[in-house]
Amino acid sequence: MAGAMWPGALPLLLLLAVLLHPSRCTQGGKVNFREKEKQVLDNILGPGRYDARIRPSGENGTDGPTNVKVNIFLRSISKIDDYNMEYSVQLTFREQWLDERLRFNDFGGRLKYLTLTEASRVWMPDLFFSNEKEGHFHNIIMPNVYIRIFPNGSVLYSIRISLTLSCPMNLKLYPLDRQICSLRMASYGWTTNDLVFLWKEGDPVQVVKNLHLPRFTLEKFLTDYCNSKTNTGEYSCLKVDLLFKREFSYYLIQIYIPCCMLVIVSWVSFWLDQSAVPARVSLGVTTLLTMATQTSGINASLPPVSYTKAIDVWTGVCLTFVFGALLEFALVNYASRSDMHSDNIKKQFPPSDQMEHSSSIDPSSELLEPDGSANFAMKPLVRHPEDTMSMDKLQQCEIHMQPRKKNCCRSWLSKFPTRSKRIDVISRIFFPIVFAFFNLTYWSTYLFREEEGDE
Repeated sequence: MAGAMWPGALPLLLLLAVLLHPSRCTQGGKVNFREKEKQVLDNILGPGRYDARIRPSGENGTDGPTNVKVNIFLRSISKIDDYNMEYSVQLTFREQWLDERLRFNDFGGRLKYLTLTEASRVWMPDLFFSNEKEGHFHNIIMPNVYIRIFPNGSVLYSIRISLTLSCPMNLKLYPLDRQICSLRMASYGWTTNDLVFLWKEGDPVQVVKNLHLPRFTLEKFLTDYCNSKTNTGEYSCLKVDLLFKREFSYYLIQIYIPCCMLVIVSWVSFWLDQSAVPARVSLGVTTLLTMATQTSGINASLPPVSYTKAIDVWTGVCLTFVFGALLEFALVNYASRSDMHSDNIKKQFPPSDQMEHSSSIDPSSELLEPDGSANFAMKPLVRHPEDTMSMDKLQQCEIHMQPRKKNCCRSWLSKFPTRSKRIDVISRIFFPIVFAFFNLTYWSTYLFREEEGDE
């Protein structure tokens, strides 16, 4: 019975196999478009169909230059090196151009674009970064690069790269300065007759929102063109200028406030006793050496430029104030020894002894002749006119030689008997006033020059 039923069941099994075959699903309208992508790629990039050595034609199929639109996404800025005058960035770089040889059927919008990972299969612009020092691609886990081909023949090239770029800096206002660092992109071999770079309309440069720099702030960026002419022709060039403002709070805490403290500490010497020679000398020498060490540490992190920086003016004046305080003690020490010498003279010849010595002389001796006879001076009874005129002049001189009013400063300084003490008292007032005037001049000058330089 089983053998009789087998011939009738075989046609049914064959019919089910035909109905369930995958090709029936495709014929029913369910197309595998991944297979279509392979067919399209083989069709437009197959052997003998596309030559990557030939550049695309210009607009509307003409022989004009190929227009390449560029935009970049700035991912991070790792460092800005003042000594080497360079900065490091990581960015996503994108180029887009039209190559009509790569047009394909999108099957009613089902194929939005084709993706490639080998840039050598299509024509690529020969762009390079003209101010690059070092650079590398990112290959973890896979190479961070892709090429998208759209149905109209438009090609989008995107890659993530890290670059170290040169940034010539003007440090005259350091650390109150602003620096402009550029990113320049140009064609290496194609002239403007064959290739032109253009910034993408709308938003050509994008910056990550949480961009953070330790000592700088990115204030703004500007895009521009920088075409260059050489002996071999004119080459298209793009540039973006990044304006960085240096964060002043770090330098205020690390440089300016410590220098002010060292200068003020050197003034403590004015309040110490004149006889405390070891204390005043050690204080002056210690502050001077500390200030010199601070200055050398600041210059070690900066390039040896030929002009004077704002920080050089500050450290130089502070060092001068500290050195001046040390010289002031040398002057005080010399004046104190002079005061001691004059005191010793007064002790040996007091004014009272001199008066007694002068009073011991007999006035009558002037009237005696050598032989002992008396000699009386005869005064004339009648005055001559010349004597009258001399008396009038003496009276006028006495009127003009009346005692003047004492100056308030002199009267105040007269409270301190010795010259050395007066020098210390004057230094207590003179040094702080001059240092305050210097601060007023310094900050107003360099802040004004900073605003002027930005304009």
